[in-house]
Amino acid sequence: MSDKIRVGLIFGGKSGEHEVSLASAQSVLSALDPNKYDAVLIGVTKEGKWLTGGNPLKQLMRATQSPLLKATNGVNANSASTAMVSHSATEMTTADALNESVDVVFPLIHGPNGEDGTIQGLLELADLPYVGAGVAASAVGMDKALMKALFQNAGLPVVEYLVVARHKWEHEPEETIHEIETAIQYPCFVKPANLGSSVGVTKAHNWDELTQALATAALYDRKIIVERAVEAREVECSVLGNDAPVASLPGEVIPEREFYDYDAKYADENTRLIIPADLTDEQIRTVQELAVRAFRAIDCCGMARVDFFIEKRDEIPKRDGRVILNEINTIPGFTAVSMYPKMWEASGLSYPQLIERLLQLALERHADRTRNRVTY
Repeated sequence: MSDKIRVGLIFGGKSGEHEVSLASAQSVLSALDPNKYDAVLIGVTKEGKWLTGGNPLKQLMRATQSPLLKATNGVNANSASTAMVSHSATEMTTADALNESVDVVFPLIHGPNGEDGTIQGLLELADLPYVGAGVAASAVGMDKALMKALFQNAGLPVVEYLVVARHKWEHEPEETIHEIETAIQYPCFVKPANLGSSVGVTKAHNWDELTQALATAALYDRKIIVERAVEAREVECSVLGNDAPVASLPGEVIPEREFYDYDAKYADENTRLIIPADLTDEQIRTVQELAVRAFRAIDCCGMARVDFFIEKRDEIPKRDGRVILNEINTIPGFTAVSMYPKMWEASGLSYPQLIERLLQLALERHADRTRNRVTY
């Protein structure tokens, strides 16, 4: 009998980040040490159908033309695991898919229906160890309105924002815009509350753009976040751990576009990622401290990428270099060239080592949870 750990990779999913998830799964699959791990692939289609057996990653990749999956960056999705067989992936119920024998699960579905606590709840019910945040932290981390409320409660610095209900926008559009113009002013960012990878995000400079931005965000969620736009550097920091989380060296994103939108993240070759970021020692300490505090504020575990703004000095001289917490991502992009693993690489932890550490943390957290009494 093999003593290798069987790792279930769940990827795809019903969200605007489906292609991002496939790219993350490709990279993790290629980095798993075949001497220690067998990968069990569990794909979820855009329609919510679960696929297992055969090669669901290859099947889902064939269904998309995303540039994210160009030549799989050298990853051979055909020969990734001795746990796989050669026939086509089989459509299954969720329960049947989770009956695949696995020791630990690595959820790689970004956005709604994967990063928001739904997959995590399913895995809790199945009593399976899994990488990353639990149900509550995942749900809060996905919902920007709840996230920012918890950050404020923890005394963390956040940009001025307003939560707008889609129902209110659709039934009272003029009143909604007036409230935004009064409370936030221009320019401002308009975002779906529950989405990532900058899907549905627009920067509005005037009434017309704000109207279109609200309409766009409303396509993706029933809650919309409107934030004051700040002239700032965009800095990110990776956090790793359970009860004793640690922060990586920060990195900086310098988009060629006006802001770091979906295309800038995944398609624009002119976007620059500076790792480590060119910050003072004091700024590095501040970012790392706030990243760990944000991680703990939502009771996160395993991993998270925490994003910040550092206001530009020439714009607001009275708040020189003020560090503002933007958001936390509990399942950040996880390709070998994504910011989360690249920041750990700069901090001395390679991509394969990072994956191994995350799997260990998942097993440790599950073992700790089994200490809880279930009878009284």
